[in-house]
Amino acid sequence: MGVRGLQGFVEKVCPDVCASVDLKEMAEKHRTNHPNFPPVIVVDAMSCVKYWYTAESWVCGGQWREYLVSLDHFIKAFMAAGIKLVFYFDGVVEKKKRDEWIKRRMKNNEEIARIFQFIKTHRKQPGREMFTAISALPTFTRYALKLLGQETVCTLQEADFEVAAYGLQHNCIGILGQDSDYLIYNTCPYFSIEKLHLDRLVTVMYSREALCRALGLSLTHLPLFACLLGNDVVPENLLEGFWQKCLIISRRKNNRYSRRTNILIAVADYISKVPCSYSSLKHLEEMLPLGSDKTLLYRGVESYLLPGQQSPWVPPSVTNCQISLQQQTVVCQDKEIFQLAKEQHIQSENYTVFNILSNGEIDCSNSLEDECDTEIPGQALIYRPARQHIYSVLLESGKGGAYPLVKEWFVYFGNPLQQPELIQPVEPPVPGGTPDLKTLWFAKGPDVEKQRYGTFLACFHLQDRMEELQALEVPVAAFCCLLTYLMMQVSSLSLEDLNAFVALILCLKGKSAAQLAGLQLAQVDSRAVQLGAVFVRGLTTLLMANSACGFPFRMNDLMPWEAFDGKLFQVKYQQSHQGCSVEELLESNESLYAPFQNLKTLICNACMAKKRTIQSRPRGNGFITGTQQRTFNPRFQQTHKRAFIPPYHNQTREFLSGNPQPQGKK
Repeated sequence: MGVRGLQGFVEKVCPDVCASVDLKEMAEKHRTNHPNFPPVIVVDAMSCVKYWYTAESWVCGGQWREYLVSLDHFIKAFMAAGIKLVFYFDGVVEKKKRDEWIKRRMKNNEEIARIFQFIKTHRKQPGREMFTAISALPTFTRYALKLLGQETVCTLQEADFEVAAYGLQHNCIGILGQDSDYLIYNTCPYFSIEKLHLDRLVTVMYSREALCRALGLSLTHLPLFACLLGNDVVPENLLEGFWQKCLIISRRKNNRYSRRTNILIAVADYISKVPCSYSSLKHLEEMLPLGSDKTLLYRGVESYLLPGQQSPWVPPSVTNCQISLQQQTVVCQDKEIFQLAKEQHIQSENYTVFNILSNGEIDCSNSLEDECDTEIPGQALIYRPARQHIYSVLLESGKGGAYPLVKEWFVYFGNPLQQPELIQPVEPPVPGGTPDLKTLWFAKGPDVEKQRYGTFLACFHLQDRMEELQALEVPVAAFCCLLTYLMMQVSSLSLEDLNAFVALILCLKGKSAAQLAGLQLAQVDSRAVQLGAVFVRGLTTLLMANSACGFPFRMNDLMPWEAFDGKLFQVKYQQSHQGCSVEELLESNESLYAPFQNLKTLICNACMAKKRTIQSRPRGNGFITGTQQRTFNPRFQQTHKRAFIPPYHNQTREFLSGNPQPQGKK
């Protein structure tokens, strides 16, 4: 996420770098100068999502219908000014940035622990200053923007590079985001999402030229400047000695400034006196303790060169040769399948399957999960058995040959993220065997549609429930599939939890975003917060299975605004555990009584067929308040098990659980 401290530096120390601009006026000027090309702003969506999410409630799992309204309002403000938006999302974590990704995930874990402690202590949501991104918010934002008719791109490499390149190549009026790397790239102007006044379309534009004047540098110096301050490529811990040397010889040190500000100025002073040449860069590399990787600085500078650009710091024959990691190490050898997966990835049509088919690697960021709640495993572990089946569908190795292991970088309690977990694909129990990928993706006809649906259900061990599920509305069928899987996998889930979830899907259908925004919570239950996060992450697992199986569902039918609302779930959860009647749970809507019983019966019967009996366990007002950290149980890490992993069973409860073994090929 750019150079630490640079954004604050320009705002506090170099106010001339920050200019207030009217985007409507800039768009009009662009139309005058380029009458055949509409004004375009390219949006770094990953740095914008927290500003787009304006709903008051954020810990309960997401106010998704309110969020859709917020995004629609944002888009229409730009449309009214005749400005086209193009949204970019990170589609991969590059190997060179993995260490930084891990560092941020560990920091997020600490922040999430503080959020849960606050909820348990005060029984309410913390203030906005503790805001952390809702589970899977960037993922569902992609699909929300597509639903709203926007051009949405999922990248093949780090998004900031592709955003900067798009802005330059398409003569955009600017980049909208909040990442100081856009001050370093030599591209179109950089606008702040944080400072944006949407009602007037006025924001702050950061000027690279003004930054260079303030620092005594040229635009050519900026990539080296960023690398010598530490960024996602060059770690700060290698630069401390160099900074100290710069501070000693700097003539512009100011005791009123923070140490970081003085370092920024001192480094700029130092490199302003260095001749712009490749030999100078090599000399700097020799000064730094780069260990075995002596090309780190070179690669860091090169990473800022956009297509067609050159720099005196690198040899004249070299332009940016960033190549997608996926293109270098392709797992899938079928060109037709690989090309389709790639196209769908870029267009934000599939979910994660390209990452698996290209380099056999997948990652998942933090979720709002309570490390002190010993009864509910991390969502990464709950959905791993389903993912193992999905990997098998994608990699097709049962056709003769060993399954390649999939590298998972999933955040959950007990995973130090020191290396990826190597996960063995497991063939799903599809009657007659799993269809090959070409059949699922390219074949047509009713028989193939049935195969797609059946393979999808088999990933969640529900292949025997096809007729019952197909009789339901599509979003409700997907909801039931996910909820049944959850009830089978997590034995601590009770009849009260089931009632709350079923009441949620039925009562949500008739509610507008405004009605949901008006819901008031007397208190917030931390266990319901975690269940909300687990459920929403489960929806992403449905997206993955749907993408792998050739889209038996429309992706729009699997979205959280169709099946979930955080505040409404809190209400239903608390009502259910406090023993409210079915009438009260269903808001006295008699038309919902029969569907409520039918859905419960379907889910309970499916669980009983797998020897899982769901029992009553009302919690009343018994909020979880303990702070004792759970002990990591290594039996949750069954990464190479070929059989379907049985539900996580709390031995102190009289819950029955168990699953049959999947049908494997002999």
